[in-house]
Amino acid sequence: MRFRHILSETRAGLRQNLTMTLAVIMTMWVSLSLFGAGLLASQQVDLMKGKWYDKIEISIFLCAKDTRGDQCDPGQDVTQGQKDEIRRTLEANPEVAPGGIYFETKQDAYAEFQRAYEGSPIQDSLSVDQMQESFRVKLKNPEEYQGVVSSVVGLKGVQKVQDLHQLLDPFFRALNVLQWSTAGASALLLLASALQIGNTIRLATFARRREIGIMRLVGASNFYITVPFLLEAVISALIGVALACITMAAGVYFWIIRGAQNSIRFIAWIGWEQTLLAMLGVAVVGVVLAVIPTLVTTRRYLRV
Repeated sequence: MRFRHILSETRAGLRQNLTMTLAVIMTMWVSLSLFGAGLLASQQVDLMKGKWYDKIEISIFLCAKDTRGDQCDPGQDVTQGQKDEIRRTLEANPEVAPGGIYFETKQDAYAEFQRAYEGSPIQDSLSVDQMQESFRVKLKNPEEYQGVVSSVVGLKGVQKVQDLHQLLDPFFRALNVLQWSTAGASALLLLASALQIGNTIRLATFARRREIGIMRLVGASNFYITVPFLLEAVISALIGVALACITMAAGVYFWIIRGAQNSIRFIAWIGWEQTLLAMLGVAVVGVVLAVIPTLVTTRRYLRV
């Protein structure tokens, strides 16, 4: 009997505050969609970092007769002693992965050049003697590379140190800016949703103050009076969550699975697994966003 009365009160509240309920649903829809987009963007950045950062290596190009550099002797190749010193420096560096040092000879570099430009007019433009020897270095943590670079850049025999972070870091910084911008916008909208839910509950308690007074007189508990308002907020939130999840699924399907994955294949893209995790986060935030403002508001305004 009590449960039926709670459901009846909930339906009545939703009908009486239909426009406010729709406004709450729309605000929750937009804010949770943006929040979900931020979660997806975060997972996308992590996926791309996981793929590209694991492949990052530092290339240390050594002096050759026809190269120029502050640490090079004009017209001379790097000496064996200089190469040994560079190797010892790399092996002593704690940022270098165990077994992560590979020495590329001129012949190795020439074979790679021939493979890369096979069939091209420039394939035979260089000889073995014109190639540069180099060290290829893998790191324990791809994001910690400055120590390795600074330790070898001033050594004799080093012509140039090439680091892929110079190309990838600006790209990832742009992605992080996009990610945090989305998170900031969604946080503002989530705050607006919480305030709107609280305002809706406040208006609902004011509209039903007579019924609440009667329930107080017959001994109804605070919990019993609060439950219909709580259900109203949760129902509105769940509808907003459902719409946000549908929006996220549609975006991932049309923009990522049907679009980006087919046109840009060398990038690791998010899929349904990441989307489901983001949907779970959206659902949890949506419910919390409905429950907390409702409990705070009812505690304050359900006083007769």
